Amino acid sequence: MPARGRPFQKGQSGNPAGRAKGSRTRVAQAMELILSDDADAIMRKATTLAKDGDPTALRLCLDRLMPVRKDRPVPFALPPIETAADLTKATGALLAAVASGELTPSEAAELGKLVDAHVRAIEVTDVQARLDALEGLKK
Repeated sequence: MPARGRPFQKGQSGNPAGRAKGSRTRVAQAMELILSDDADAIMRKATTLAKDGDPTALRLCLDRLMPVRKDRPVPFALPPIETAADLTKATGALLAAVASGELTPSEAAELGKLVDAHVRAIEVTDVQARLDALEGLKK
């Protein structure tokens, strides 16, 4: 009888590679099998209802033909950020882009998060360099 509780070490699963990309759940496989015989008829009925003006059927058909984009490329050139002092240039450029309508506020907010993460990485690198220099002086 297998041991109860946690059979694996913390942070280590029985399948370190995880689920294979593109694999479907059993429920999805079962639904596909159930609908496989009737898929053509269901699609014809949905398109007929959509053509007759059924808003739900129309939305379903449009969602399948052209799904809503969650993200899009944002063609925007940020000024180079090499030090934490460059942050003001980058945020100023983002604010100007929102004010001019070049970026939406939500796009600018997402880009702002990237800028912030980059600045934090620069700061950590700077702190590490200072620590290394101090340790070099001690020796």
